[in-house]
Amino acid sequence: MTSFPKKLTHKLLQSKEKLLFRSLKTIYPLIDFSSNDYLGFSSQGFLDEEIKLIDKSIRVGSTGSRLISGNSSFFEEIESNIAKFHNSQSTLLFNSGYDANVGLLSSVPQKGDLILSDELMHASLIDGIRLSFATHYKFKHNNVDHLIELVNRFKDDFDEIYVVVESVYSMDGDCAPLIEISKMCKEFNLHLIVDEAHAIGVFGNQGEGLCQHLNIQDYCFARIYTYGKAMGCHGAAIACSEELKHYLINYSRSFIYTTAMPEHSLIAIKAAYKLLTKTDEITKLNHNIAFFNSLLNHTSHFIESKSAIHCKLISGNKQVQEVEEKLSSTDIFVKSIKSPTIKVGFERIRISLHSFNTKEQISLLINSL
Repeated sequence: MTSFPKKLTHKLLQSKEKLLFRSLKTIYPLIDFSSNDYLGFSSQGFLDEEIKLIDKSIRVGSTGSRLISGNSSFFEEIESNIAKFHNSQSTLLFNSGYDANVGLLSSVPQKGDLILSDELMHASLIDGIRLSFATHYKFKHNNVDHLIELVNRFKDDFDEIYVVVESVYSMDGDCAPLIEISKMCKEFNLHLIVDEAHAIGVFGNQGEGLCQHLNIQDYCFARIYTYGKAMGCHGAAIACSEELKHYLINYSRSFIYTTAMPEHSLIAIKAAYKLLTKTDEITKLNHNIAFFNSLLNHTSHFIESKSAIHCKLISGNKQVQEVEEKLSSTDIFVKSIKSPTIKVGFERIRISLHSFNTKEQISLLINSL
């Protein structure tokens, strides 16, 4: 093998010195307040049981991209069912939420267009924007006044304007003011894109997500639903118009140039949606969220949240790492989020609540913190 580049060696050493070095683990503390399996579909075996009820002869591989040999009537059946569930004209499946976000934002906004995005949005959305030829500005987190200010400043300078937000933000756990933003987008004829990754399975009577919970889905240009979190499986879908679906099939590189998902992944998605329509885990999760919030002292540096994600701010990478390690030693599994992933001074312990967490476990977590 050739020698490893010195610049890369230096970067690895720097990450270790700053307590930012990442490594893969196989053993985790027993009390889960970290995974995105909000409803326990994966860890509690609910999805496995539902998959067994679907009578399919499963193919291991898909043999190619969907434009070559990987498409099937099963793909189209599931996309049709997803569209009905999310009150959308159409949907298009992608291999992951990252693929969906990058594929959408890299191909749709054109040169001469403008993207306005929340400053705290996910890295996959940022990467998609970086690959776009459109102009990009950020607005202050959840600040509708700042967004309107930017729209008024630039509305006559660009052909189309796209507004990109998350319904639930993955690092803070707070919700976007979707009613206000959607009304503004309608007023100015803007294209609203909402990433529902952390809202599906959590908001809505059947976990439809925050857009449908607030009944603003018709104001959205595109909604992204990912399945690696509350759904307990893998993949993602973009809910959109038939026209946008045709456009993505022709121009989204992360859709065109990748092998299609195998049948097992499709069956898992189908089973997860069936579970959403009959599970009581959504109710259990929301009871746990309410119980967690009832225990909080709101002067104790927690970010206000009605979602499954909660954060306690603990300034300093060393300090927040020490808290994670102390909690781990008592079998509580949480993750410390350090700068520069988030701003210096806003380091935090990130907590994911689940339907299967007991009140005793939640009380232990709060008392330990």
